[in-house]
Amino acid sequence: MTAAQPQATAARKPRHRTPRPRSLRLHGTVARDLGIRIVSGVLKPGEILEGEIAASLQFNVSRTAYREAIRILAAKGLVHSRPKIGTQVSARREWHLLDPDVLGWIFTNEPEEALIESLFELRRIVEPDAARLAAMRRTDEQLARMKAGLDGVAQHGFATEVGRRCDESFHSALLEASGNDFIVSLTSGVAAAIAITTAFKQHRLPAPHDALPVHLAVFEAIAAQDAQGAHDAMAKLVDRGLTDTMEARDPGGQRGPISVCC
Repeated sequence: MTAAQPQATAARKPRHRTPRPRSLRLHGTVARDLGIRIVSGVLKPGEILEGEIAASLQFNVSRTAYREAIRILAAKGLVHSRPKIGTQVSARREWHLLDPDVLGWIFTNEPEEALIESLFELRRIVEPDAARLAAMRRTDEQLARMKAGLDGVAQHGFATEVGRRCDESFHSALLEASGNDFIVSLTSGVAAAIAITTAFKQHRLPAPHDALPVHLAVFEAIAAQDAQGAHDAMAKLVDRGLTDTMEARDPGGQRGPISVCC
């Protein structure tokens, strides 16, 4: 056997990755649990969290895992640490509400009506004008991505995760097509809001409205470079989304028309 042969033999041996420490697998679960308690109001702004030792015992995790969970929450604005006081729940104005995880935690249980209305108010401010700009500035490639997203929704439906990802692709391509860097910077948050509220509606309404025709109206206006038509179709889509989300929150309730814009 030549000198090179042992090296080649060794190279063919499967490489085993070192398993990730259990603490690193658990910190996300702890962050989610605490995050849901915070956004649902179980833990209120200003409240002091348990000390590191007690909390790690409560969650049955290492102190390292608990510290990492707190770092995650602090990065999302949900908590902050103060010397000689401890880890404190932050005021709501400091929460990163468009963070996909924070949005998901908000819709895990029963989101407040005011918070839903505020979320759709933001969408009503941003998305219709983004659609108007997209009609004037979109490229053929961006238009093709929008169409591919809607084709995926038509095939898989909003009730499936695949279909919701396709819807997310449509909205992301639309925001990008606005050509406005500040609008594009909102893509992650807006796309997450759309995906999460769509899943919320699909899971809680026995027969949710089919939103695909309104999506197609937005696409057709953008394809035709009809700026006002794209704006109006998107405004209708957002308004429909708000009404359906409120109905999903309270399926048996009676409510009149909801206004999200002046």
